[in-house]
Amino acid sequence: MHPPPAPPSPSSPSSGAADAFAFLCVGQVFAGVMTGNLVLLGASAAGAGEDGVALRVVTALAAYACGVAAGTLMAGLPLRLTLMAESVLLGVAAALWGFGLVASYGDRLGLLALVSLAMGIQGRVRVTPTNYFTGTLTSLAGRAAARRLEPGDGWVLGRLGAVVAGAALVALTERWWSPGAALGAVVLVAGAAVLEPGWRGGRDTGKPRPDRGNPAGAA
Repeated sequence: MHPPPAPPSPSSPSSGAADAFAFLCVGQVFAGVMTGNLVLLGASAAGAGEDGVALRVVTALAAYACGVAAGTLMAGLPLRLTLMAESVLLGVAAALWGFGLVASYGDRLGLLALVSLAMGIQGRVRVTPTNYFTGTLTSLAGRAAARRLEPGDGWVLGRLGAVVAGAALVALTERWWSPGAALGAVVLVAGAAVLEPGWRGGRDTGKPRPDRGNPAGAA
């Protein structure tokens, strides 16, 4: 019998916050949802969508892949250190955006690369999905349809809600105080670095469980 899923962690809303910031402020692409970026790339190849979106998508894809590679190389480090590395990347991005240092198209590409790099690290070092949730939703809906919901499924639903909350936080911040739009992701990841090792008892290791979705088919 599988142990119950852990409570939603600050990493879940941080992924929603990072993607919302990239989409709303940087250029209508995602920092962590690579399935969505591949769809945008295909649409751009067919002549649809905004001008220049293909370059932004390729930048996000390449930076995310580099983040995954970095996360793989950091596999032996404590989870706290990898999360701090992610928060530093997001913090640099937040500073660049907050102080108005993102002026050109090239600057925006660099900003997008920083956020996507951070999301790649997050996606690699965690077993519980915190920046892709299609598989999580599929598993949860399947168990609900089969009337086989488990006691911990409330936490699974909470992770989905946390992503929505993180994105909403950034959207509201961007509306009322645009220079601070990137701060939400930084604060949430830094909070995860402080809180999660205590929740998990160390680095998050092991095989994905059914309640955690299927990363191979997740967005």
